[in-house]
Amino acid sequence: MSAETAETAEPTEPAEPTADSAEAASRRREQRGWYFYDFACSVYSTSVLTVFIGPYLTSIAKAAADADGFVHPLGIPVRAGSLFAYAVSVSVVVAVIVMPIVGAAADRTGRKKPLLATAAYTGAAATTGMFFLDGHRFLLGAFLLIVANAAISVSMVLYNAYLPQIAGPEERDAVSSRGWAFGYTSGALVLVLNLVLYTGHDSFGLSESDAVRICLASAGLWWGAFTIVPLRRLRDRHVAPSGEGAVGSGWRQLMATLRDMRRHPLTLSFLLAYLVYNDGVQTVISQASVYGSEELGLDQTTLITAVLLVQVLAVAGALGMGRLAREYGAKRTILGSLVVWTLILVAGYFLPAKAPVFFYLLASAIGLVLGGSQALSRSLFSHLVPRGKEAEYFSAYEMSDRGLSWLGPLVFGLAYQLTGSYRDAIMSLVIFFAVGSVLLARVPVRRAVAAAGNPVPERI
Repeated sequence: MSAETAETAEPTEPAEPTADSAEAASRRREQRGWYFYDFACSVYSTSVLTVFIGPYLTSIAKAAADADGFVHPLGIPVRAGSLFAYAVSVSVVVAVIVMPIVGAAADRTGRKKPLLATAAYTGAAATTGMFFLDGHRFLLGAFLLIVANAAISVSMVLYNAYLPQIAGPEERDAVSSRGWAFGYTSGALVLVLNLVLYTGHDSFGLSESDAVRICLASAGLWWGAFTIVPLRRLRDRHVAPSGEGAVGSGWRQLMATLRDMRRHPLTLSFLLAYLVYNDGVQTVISQASVYGSEELGLDQTTLITAVLLVQVLAVAGALGMGRLAREYGAKRTILGSLVVWTLILVAGYFLPAKAPVFFYLLASAIGLVLGGSQALSRSLFSHLVPRGKEAEYFSAYEMSDRGLSWLGPLVFGLAYQLTGSYRDAIMSLVIFFAVGSVLLARVPVRRAVAAAGNPVPERI
């Protein structure tokens, strides 16, 4: 190069970031924030719903029961051992009433974050309030459980509705699975702390009841604290306001959504299948600790350890089933998990009492299929949602996920009320997995994705 050329050559400037790269970076930031809502609220599902509140509320109800073993909320005779299952069912009814209103408000305004914050902090406050459960306060316990369980259902409508907006079609299985993995990681971490506090309550100068109430309340504080992360990172996609009130339009929107789904019958078919088999999943998870303590005679330490094992293995299970879905497709992978769920129930029926080793083996099997079956169901449904209708369709999905999962707990509670046997109650859930598998197998998912107007992934 000549001196003249060297003097006149312009220095090379770094390349400007492209719009695509900036958008990708923004999307990754939102995805990381999105994961953290699972990290925040999953401690409620694990520490509260799965481990502590069922046996604790049952013990409070039994302490307040009459000579025949019944309590009388609102004058209705309820066997004390069925109160928890019935409260879960009532919470679902409350969620069903509220979710269409929230879904309509989110879609009409585009402002999911304020609604997510309201639902999350309502649930966190109710969970924190469980610290005040003692003595014979079974009505307070049932009320707080109903509020918290309904609130988490409503918040998940909004949380799930972000998935199609922050992840492309080819990455949704992976993003959804990572969200579940984050949730199970936090659940495991908090359960370790719960285990330390519960088993060492004497050394901390606490009674067993005090330790349980602190564990319950700490889940609410955790939920509220880590909800700050998604609220800072997720962004709303604003739409033109419609001028209609959310309350007035909520049920009209639900009816419109159901009418719209009639134009997408394959999406509706998947929702029906999911409603059935997920009802079984949710009931197994919510009633497992009651089954272990009341029927199998296992102590609280064993139950905490078993659920901790579920959390640890569920992280690996969610990620592992995500990889299986990339190889075999989400539908086949979910169907395989439902076979395992059925075998788990059969094994649970024959599980001997006071045998923690066998209970741990069953917990291991649950952990390996729990996260993956739920994560893949969520990501598969996201492909079946018409663009622009994410919140209202995920409102219907959430009714299937949590909102309409009232039948399983109701059947479980009725079976126990009529027979006095938790083993009979657990076997009644097999029908949910059997029927759900048949319905899912009949859904042509590739055609369903195309019919919704979305690009069809290479494997689904």
